[in-house]
Amino acid sequence: MTTEKTKWKEILEVLSVLQWVLTFLLLGVSCIILMVYLMFTSLWSLPTLYFIWLMKDWQTPEKGGRRTLFLRKWKVWEHLRDYFPIKLVKTAELNPNKNYILGCHPHGIMCAGGFACFSTESCGFAEAFPGMRSCLAVLAGLFKIPLFRDYIMAAGLYPVSKPSLTHLLSKSGKGNAVVIVIGGAAESLASSPGVNTVVMKQRKGFVRMALEFGADLVPVYLFGENELFRQVVFSDGSLGRRLQDLFKKIMGFAPCLFVGERFGWLPYRFPVTTVVGSPISVPKRVTPTEEEVDHYHKLYMEGLSKLFHEHKVSCGLSETHKLQII
Repeated sequence: MTTEKTKWKEILEVLSVLQWVLTFLLLGVSCIILMVYLMFTSLWSLPTLYFIWLMKDWQTPEKGGRRTLFLRKWKVWEHLRDYFPIKLVKTAELNPNKNYILGCHPHGIMCAGGFACFSTESCGFAEAFPGMRSCLAVLAGLFKIPLFRDYIMAAGLYPVSKPSLTHLLSKSGKGNAVVIVIGGAAESLASSPGVNTVVMKQRKGFVRMALEFGADLVPVYLFGENELFRQVVFSDGSLGRRLQDLFKKIMGFAPCLFVGERFGWLPYRFPVTTVVGSPISVPKRVTPTEEEVDHYHKLYMEGLSKLFHEHKVSCGLSETHKLQII
């Protein structure tokens, strides 16, 4: 009986991860194809009505979205968590009477650790940080895709745009933990097993936002995130890298050539530990100077490096592993 349960649990985990991977890779494109197809059928009125409504609803993602606790507590996310497994580690308290910007590193291929810990309730963020609300900010272009936008809004995702971040940090009350994957698409191209590289030396916009709204900065490191897929990494200047960079410049994200286990679709079963570091106190400056931005950016990089080295051994790395910040 125990064996049957174990096998059934493994099947549920695989199916849960598979739907997540397919959603990440194909759901957006599928929604576009479906809407275009329906326009040329007898059901043309459905997409027409949707697009009329969409014009009225266009700004909703940048005005707090439409998150639902039902989707965030979906049982599927618990199976996804257990597949790797993914866990959340708290190192310090977050004050629910303040707002925070959490910088999440590294991006990896699909940012499984960031999604599970901050866009679902499966890893216990609400219990670990009472009174706090995690808000994962992602590529703004995703909220322009019909139907797909409504799904990701329900999951509590937000555009990583200035109007959206301004709303979360100034018009949504206190207790907001706005999570930004700082390295973005550029960092995903550096994702590879055994590599601990973060892209942030020139990424200072999040620090400027923190200063403008007096939101404390919190470094977060996803140990194991880069181990989930094997990627073909093209060298700088090669044709493959130039094509990736061109695509990233046009579309906002980079196409990665990667492979996992089981027909290449599924990520490898490797533990991912999301470690939330200590807040870095940031004063409120309506118009921060470049010197202030540079100062707190440096403090943040030092805090991230300290977090990495303090927890790398307990999270499966050796003492010799280094964090490379580019």
